[in-house]
Amino acid sequence: MANHGKHAIQSDLGRARGLGASHHGFSHWWQQRVTAVSNLLLMLWLVCAVVAMPGWSHAEFSAWLAQPVNAVLMILALVSIFMHAALGLQVIIEDYVGGAMRVIVMTAIRFGLFAAAALAIFSVLKIALGA
Repeated sequence: MANHGKHAIQSDLGRARGLGASHHGFSHWWQQRVTAVSNLLLMLWLVCAVVAMPGWSHAEFSAWLAQPVNAVLMILALVSIFMHAALGLQVIIEDYVGGAMRVIVMTAIRFGLFAAAALAIFSVLKIALGA
């Protein structure tokens, strides 16, 4: 294979070094870490808020979730959780599923997680907006 252009003197290994298999390994790794930290912080907020809640009835929880700050933080938690799940499942699928089946499984998982996230966010908005 002939090399032309500004990378002609660089070997294939030299051009590939540090890029990872799909050229976005660091980004994926970093997103997993960011979502893990945001999950930790948002779940800490949620546990503290629920423990401090005066009552445990459906009406009291709905009133709590209807407060704008709580609704926004809950939606952020849901987005972070589902993003983290998608990233983690992608790594598992990449490691254990090959060929065309990998694309099918990843598409199904992404669609399922997107649908579940949309349903969860819709539920929070329905309570928060009193619809």
